[in-house]
Amino acid sequence: MSSLPGCLNHRILWVALVIPLAACSPGPSRHANLNPRVPELTLAYPPTKRDNVIDDYNGVRVADPYRWLEQLDSAETRDWVAAQARLTDSYLERIPARQAIKKRLTELLNFERYGMPFHASGRYFYTYNSGLQDQRVLYMVEGLSGTPKAVLDPNLLSTNGSLAVVGYVVSHDGNFLAYGVSQGGSDWTDWHIRELASGNDLPDVLRWTKYYRPVFTRDGKGLYYSAFPAPRTGEELSARDLGNAVYYHALGTSRSADRRLYERADHPDWQFEPHLTPEGRWLVLTAGEGEVGDKGLENVYLIDLKSTDCAVVPLVEGFDAGYFYAGSDGGLLHFQTTLNAAHGRVIAIDPAAPERSHWREIIPQGADTMDLALGSVSLVDHQLIVGTMHDAHNQVRIYGLDGRLRRELPLPGLGAAFGFGGEPEDQETFYSFTDLATPATVFHLDLETGVSKVYRAPKVPFDPSTLEDNQVFYPAKDHTRIPMYLVHKKGLKRDGTNPTLLSGYGGFGVSAVPYFDPARLVWLERSGVYAIANIRGGGEYGEEWHQQGIREHKQTVFDDFIAAAAWLIAERYTATPRLAIEGESNGGLLIGACLTQRPDLFGAALAYVGVMDMLRFNQFGQGAGWEGDYGSPQNPADFKALYAYSPYHNVRPGTRYPPSLIITGDHDTRVMPAHSFKFAAALQAAQAGHAPILLRVQLSAGHGGGPTTTQFINERADAYAFLLDSLGMKPK
Repeated sequence: MSSLPGCLNHRILWVALVIPLAACSPGPSRHANLNPRVPELTLAYPPTKRDNVIDDYNGVRVADPYRWLEQLDSAETRDWVAAQARLTDSYLERIPARQAIKKRLTELLNFERYGMPFHASGRYFYTYNSGLQDQRVLYMVEGLSGTPKAVLDPNLLSTNGSLAVVGYVVSHDGNFLAYGVSQGGSDWTDWHIRELASGNDLPDVLRWTKYYRPVFTRDGKGLYYSAFPAPRTGEELSARDLGNAVYYHALGTSRSADRRLYERADHPDWQFEPHLTPEGRWLVLTAGEGEVGDKGLENVYLIDLKSTDCAVVPLVEGFDAGYFYAGSDGGLLHFQTTLNAAHGRVIAIDPAAPERSHWREIIPQGADTMDLALGSVSLVDHQLIVGTMHDAHNQVRIYGLDGRLRRELPLPGLGAAFGFGGEPEDQETFYSFTDLATPATVFHLDLETGVSKVYRAPKVPFDPSTLEDNQVFYPAKDHTRIPMYLVHKKGLKRDGTNPTLLSGYGGFGVSAVPYFDPARLVWLERSGVYAIANIRGGGEYGEEWHQQGIREHKQTVFDDFIAAAAWLIAERYTATPRLAIEGESNGGLLIGACLTQRPDLFGAALAYVGVMDMLRFNQFGQGAGWEGDYGSPQNPADFKALYAYSPYHNVRPGTRYPPSLIITGDHDTRVMPAHSFKFAAALQAAQAGHAPILLRVQLSAGHGGGPTTTQFINERADAYAFLLDSLGMKPK
């Protein structure tokens, strides 16, 4: 039940084969005919000064010559970024296929798309894009069969698309809508309140929020929300996430009058996600050291809203396990937890008797994992809907509150299902299913009968019967069995010449389930192979799988990915000159590390918003919250591991690096753009070959890329054009 769409119909193949990695990087003479690129140019990279900045980490002196690029708003940095943009644009403009790819992407994106419906008091809401609208429009309908009415068009908020709506919350009576607005894709979100009857916005605005949606009171007269202090001017992108607190805002009042309900001045790095029980008695706060969910370890606090002083009840302290609030029914709070259950289990807690000795296990741990990082349990219709991961695809079962299995939900195939929201009194829910070859299809589920029907199915302008998708398993360096998904045209010849794009994530217990991306069809139509490696560090097989790829074991993640590349070559899907890799965020770190460790193994690389400086990641924005996975550079043992693989610090002068496109957004508050700036500068200075090292900075874009369809098309057109050129693929 992941929030990352994905998975596919497939056949399963296990190949028990160990490949010597040194044999998997064929030399240029053996495959010289595979890569007839446009004649190589000697690029004149923009001058980049090197400062004499030296840091001392427990006696180890570490140079940081590009520290000045962390000053994002300095004139010097802005000039450098502008010069990089001119270089990148001039290079991409010379690629013949660029405009053809952009045209085809525009055709492929021109189809109707529906968001997951949500409802309140008989009113249903869903987002809709007719095709090439920059942002989806929110519609409301009275009952499932009523006439849709547009209630909010984000495309009208700004003339250039810089303002994007990133979330919606409707009041329980269906009269008010809170919608979150992001400037340029930043995580900073302002929540506005719209009266649905009049279509007018109230003057109320909740500012300086990140990550967490507000919740309406049961009577709709106010909201509870989590927010940070306003950052100093010019530090919006780099300020550390400190001082988070939970507030109550009464509609029609000034934000300065908002009541602070909970904060921890003794732990300024803690953050709080609010949830309200259905009867409105308890405000449930899940707390994390950094962003809730990042470390997979939470505390839980209850605020008694019926008490005159809003008394706080500590329910769980010590950050001993993960706790995901699933819902409340019959006076009991239900949580999905990893406490004494690496694969997850469901427990019930009575707020009137919160001691651990009174906790009840409702659904015990099973062989498959409940993916805590993605929230796999919801409480709807007095039932528990539980999603599990089985070999990196979803299975969904429905249980009674007594823990007895009521039914299994048949899914269209071996893919990913997500959604399943609602309240205990609801008798229906909605979910979406997708895989590598199937666009996300929205289903309506009658929870009383178990009948599931298609609610909305998009029609993408391509023929899915031309594609073949399957799952394979390959051996890691330590012989662990790793799943990998593949999709390509039917009739593929395994002759070692197929252009192949390998992706991965490998962190924070997040399962890298396959998902349908219409833009990816540009790659597949050109006889490309697309692969997703389910490497360790993710949540595919529970917390053990996650733990095997964190802190001092992080190198395991990179070894798993390198082994995937070696397997694809050994099995003659591709060869080094035709093998590209890509990853985003923590996956960008994956690409940076593999690029610096095995530059000889890959034909090209795309690194999106990567964490590249592993010695300073915790100094900016959300970075300190990632220490659960990465460790702390200030800890001697963690420093040793971090320094050994940090992409920025492991760029070696005189090395021939493959063509690399490093992509970031100028409004990324999650992973500061300076990570990409410094890594690109280091690679350009070290490059011994002629292959391009380019930096692409998307304007008005945050961690997830540009928020509009136009920005998405432009970014993907540049990325695929770069790959086609770098891998010597014939333009169409």
